Amino acid sequence: MKVLIVVTDSLGVGAMPDAADYGDKGADTFGHIWKSNGGIHIPNMLNLGWGNIDGVLNGDLAIEEPIGCFGRMAEASKGKDTTTGHWEIAGLKTDVPFKTYPEGFPREFMDAYEKAIGIECLGNYPASGTQIIEDLGEEHEKTGKPIVYTSADSVFQIAVNVGLFGLDTLYHYCEVAREMLVGEFACGRVIARPYIINAEGKRERTSDRHDYSVTPFGPTILDKIKEAGKTVYAVGKISDIFNGAGVTESVHNKDDMNGVDNTLDALDKDFEGFIFTNLVDFDAKFGHRRDPKGYGENIEKFDARVPEILEHMADDDVLFITADHGNDPTAPGTDHTREYVPIVCYGKKLKQGVNLGTRGSFADLGATVCDLLGVEGTGFGTSFKEEILK
Repeated sequence: MKVLIVVTDSLGVGAMPDAADYGDKGADTFGHIWKSNGGIHIPNMLNLGWGNIDGVLNGDLAIEEPIGCFGRMAEASKGKDTTTGHWEIAGLKTDVPFKTYPEGFPREFMDAYEKAIGIECLGNYPASGTQIIEDLGEEHEKTGKPIVYTSADSVFQIAVNVGLFGLDTLYHYCEVAREMLVGEFACGRVIARPYIINAEGKRERTSDRHDYSVTPFGPTILDKIKEAGKTVYAVGKISDIFNGAGVTESVHNKDDMNGVDNTLDALDKDFEGFIFTNLVDFDAKFGHRRDPKGYGENIEKFDARVPEILEHMADDDVLFITADHGNDPTAPGTDHTREYVPIVCYGKKLKQGVNLGTRGSFADLGATVCDLLGVEGTGFGTSFKEEILK
C-alpha cells in the first residue's frame, strides 16, 4: 500500500477566521483565480469533489456524485509559510511563528556573514526574486557580490549568476548562512536562487534551487513511517523542508509537470509506504508573482495529469490532494495568505462523496496517513480514516 499526498503549493480555498490578523481579510486563492479567468477547465479535480468543498465559490461548482471525499483544513499553527504548513501536515504544531525580517537582516548579522564568506553582499531587503536579479544583476556580475533578499516569509535568499560564479559557490554561501541563522537571528529557510543569462540575453532562474531548512523540532509522521520500516519517498522540495529527517528516498523537480512525472515513477516502484510530493510552481511562479492567469493555467495542467495519477495507483493506494497555505494572486503585495487548504482524497477502497467538513488542523491529514499505514502517529491531529474507508 502506498499513501500519496500531493501538495499543490499555496492553492488555498478561502480566508480563515483569523485572516485579518495576518492582513489577509477576504483572501481566496482558488476562488479569485477562477473569477479572474472567467473560470478554468478542471474536470478531473471537480470530479474528485474539489467544487464540493465547503465555501468554494458558494457551491457553484459542486457536482452530484463526486468520486472522491472532500473537505478543507484550518491551520492550527501560527503563521502561513511553507515550513509551518508542511510540518503541521506531518503532525507538528508551531506555536511561535518563524521570525521574519521586513526591514532586511540586521547589520550586525550581515557584517558577521560577510566576514564569514569573505565578500560583501548586495540587496538585503524584501523583494521579488525575478525583479531583484534585474535590479542588481549587473552589479553582481561585475563584482561577484551575492544578492541577498527576503520576503514576508522567514527566508534568507541568495541569488548568484551560476554561469559566472558556479553553483558550488552559491551553495557554499547558503551553507554558511544556514549555520549562522540560529538563536537571535533564527530563520526558517535559506534558499539558493541560481540564475543564468539565457540565449536571449535575459536573466533566467534555473531549476537548481535548493532550500536549507531547520530540522523539525520533534518527530513527524515521516519519522514514524520510516521507523516502522516503510519507505518515505519525497518528491520536490519535501526533503529540503524537513532537512532530510524521516526521508528514505528523494528526488527534486525541474518544474511541476516533472514533479508529476516523478510522482508517477514513485507510484510504479515496489514498496509500501508514503509518497509526499510538493509542486512549488503554483506558489513560486504564479502566487508570489501575482499572476492569476498563469496560476489558472498551471491548475489546468495539473488537472490534465490527474487521470494519470489515478491510473498508476494500485487497488489499495490512496491519494490526497491538498495545499500548505494560500497565496492569492489578486491580493496586494507578494506574500502568502492565511487560508483554509483543500483536501480531496481518492482510492478504490474509499467511499465516494463523503464531505469531511472543516478539519481543525492540517495534522488530521498526517494522522490519517499514519492510520492507513498502520503506524503510530505523532499524537497531534485526528484521523478521518474511518470516515473515508468503505
